[in-house]
Amino acid sequence: MNDTTVVVTGASSGLGAAVARAFGRTGATVVACARDKDALRDVLDDVEDVGGVAEGLRADVRDELDMERLMETAARIGGDIDVLVANAGINHGTPGEMPLDEESYAAFDDTLRTNVRGVFAAVKEARPHMADDARILVPSGSVARDAEPGMGAYAVSKAAAEALVRQFAADCDQSVCVVDPGLVATDLSGGQGRDPDDVAGLFVWAATEADPTDFDGGTLDRTAWKNATQ
Repeated sequence: MNDTTVVVTGASSGLGAAVARAFGRTGATVVACARDKDALRDVLDDVEDVGGVAEGLRADVRDELDMERLMETAARIGGDIDVLVANAGINHGTPGEMPLDEESYAAFDDTLRTNVRGVFAAVKEARPHMADDARILVPSGSVARDAEPGMGAYAVSKAAAEALVRQFAADCDQSVCVVDPGLVATDLSGGQGRDPDDVAGLFVWAATEADPTDFDGGTLDRTAWKNATQ
């Protein structure tokens, strides 16, 4: 993937950091962003250590001007964007302990602004710089489709993000899909689940080997990945 340019949002920790490192191991040019500049720098160093080319910006997906700057930077450094992983997300609370009727308006608004509008802004600003055969990957999970008690605005935001995927797939030439790695141990999950590094390969496979006609507007999960690669 030496000629491949990958943009990852929310790459300073957790799944985003693992995905950035996984693409780095393929030799890709990884352009990443996060709000924590110091933590992001550590991840970019990891990407370079494993063979990738890395560039990063302190950027907030809630700010469309930051997203515009991120995508322009990626295009300037690596040419057409080949892969966008719209990963940045937030969860205000402890999973399972966030009844929707007890959510504050501030928490609800910020969750949707980050997890839904942030995906929208990332894809919208990337599109003018994307290769025709580029792939757009949006992490999500079963909570978007199967309601669980106490998942609050986070579950609502993931359902809305999946709706964005379907609509972008209908409107865009590029392939767009949900990537569902299952429960991953990050701050968003309260540390429960699989090690992010163990599922990051799913995103590389989705970006490189999965048949886009099978997933455009749909979902790729661990089962599909394992069945295809074992």
